Amino acid sequence: MESLPTTVSAKSDRRGRPSKSQNTSKPSLILAFFSCLAWLYVAGRLWQDAQYRAALNTVLKKNYDQRPKVLTVEDKLVVLGCKDLERRIVETEMELAHAKSQGYLKNQKSVSSSGKKMLAVIGVYTGFGSHLKRNKFRGSWMPRDDALKKLEERGVVIRFVIGRSANRGDSLDRKIDEENRATKDFLILENHEEAQEELPKKVKFFYSAAVQNWDAEYYVKVDDNVDLDLEGMIGLLESRRGQDGAYIGCMKSGDVISEEGSQWYEPEWWKFGDDKSYFRHATGSLVILSKNLAQYVNINSGLLKTYAFDDTTIGSWMIGVQATYIDDNRLCCSSTRQEKVCSMA
Repeated sequence: MESLPTTVSAKSDRRGRPSKSQNTSKPSLILAFFSCLAWLYVAGRLWQDAQYRAALNTVLKKNYDQRPKVLTVEDKLVVLGCKDLERRIVETEMELAHAKSQGYLKNQKSVSSSGKKMLAVIGVYTGFGSHLKRNKFRGSWMPRDDALKKLEERGVVIRFVIGRSANRGDSLDRKIDEENRATKDFLILENHEEAQEELPKKVKFFYSAAVQNWDAEYYVKVDDNVDLDLEGMIGLLESRRGQDGAYIGCMKSGDVISEEGSQWYEPEWWKFGDDKSYFRHATGSLVILSKNLAQYVNINSGLLKTYAFDDTTIGSWMIGVQATYIDDNRLCCSSTRQEKVCSMA
């Protein structure tokens, strides 16, 4: 009986003292609480980052959609409104090519007083120091004054062809102007400088000026050391009326001179091949081009290449077009044959 209170007292002591498990549960709860907070914080940051990424993706997509795309040439033509212009340029180029092949008149040309198309424009090369030669021609085969006008009524124009002095307006130019006012038989090439080394370029200026001033079947270049049988020349040209693409002359070829200092030295000799031989071309003393070939020279004068001599220069132009080469012995002025329309003066 005496031991009973002791047992009860022990139980009461155990109820009064906290158990070991109760003491260890509080840190666990605190740890769990902070873990929960940490998880919520991490989750919140992850959610916030996801929102940021979504917003960034939206901005990037919007900027990508708004940025200018890489345009092709075709796109640029469309954007600039040039597609139609491009088409018209191509059509114009085709029309121009066709016009070149058929002959193209830049300006309105004069005709004879009778209304007929002119037969020929004959340009006689001359220089500043050739006054006596000109007077000799005027007194022989070349008409003057009223006879010159009557010849034009027949459809043939003859003019002395000369450029301008290197010193524009000097005494040389003034003398030519005075002579022209008296004789009215010059074709003055305002844009050409009259000089021996410029003779190949003079060909371009002559044909261009002749085409721009007269509408004729043929355009004839004659050196000032040539006497013409004028009626024989007119008959020759009359027999060939209406022949397009005619390149007429005394045809020849020859060696290209590559030795510098020689009389016929060609600075660009290497362009003529290993054989150093010129292509077939009309002798420079007298060259005849039909209307459409002279027009071709006029239209393309800024692009046409010149060489050391005017005859090979013209020949080089004829290689690239549909020209009909006509080798007429009557135009070999230095030959001894009787039936010729020219001779060396």
